Amino acid sequence: MSALFGKVCQNGYVVRDIDAALKFWTETLRVGPFFLIPSVKVDWFRYRGVDSAVEMSIALANSGDLQIELIQQRNDAPSMYLDFLARHGEGLQHMSYWSTDYQSLYDRAVAAGFTVGHEGQIGGPKGRFAYFDTAGHAGTVIEISDVSGSKGRFFEKIRTVAATWDGSDPIRVVG
Repeated sequence: MSALFGKVCQNGYVVRDIDAALKFWTETLRVGPFFLIPSVKVDWFRYRGVDSAVEMSIALANSGDLQIELIQQRNDAPSMYLDFLARHGEGLQHMSYWSTDYQSLYDRAVAAGFTVGHEGQIGGPKGRFAYFDTAGHAGTVIEISDVSGSKGRFFEKIRTVAATWDGSDPIRVVG
């Protein structure tokens, strides 16, 4: 538990091939079902304060209370996802903390000295997210995500479905 951010709710993995990653997670690790969004619609996205036209696919599942996110960026628009791939290859890129009071958490993180690397919004004003640079720590980035709107309800559905998953229908396409 972080005194600043709360509990870790999600581990996000950057991958080059989301289909191969889904096969590994569902068949080898038997985590699922994954909800795949082949083309994520972002309202806006900024990398280091500059608009960036990032295109990505994501897949979400839960392992207990921890959500697993797989991210494949589909273009070369500047992002921390591509930064991570260039420096580290595929792997655990971020840990995400969720909040229903996003702006307050965002302001506390910035006041504590965290610098936004990239941020954006999906599904309206209650769908904001920010990834903070962790220059003093090689590896995992810190993400905060607003779950006060429809994204939070979707995440709860994913957790609930995973709790009784029997291995059938391992990849469920959304959108």
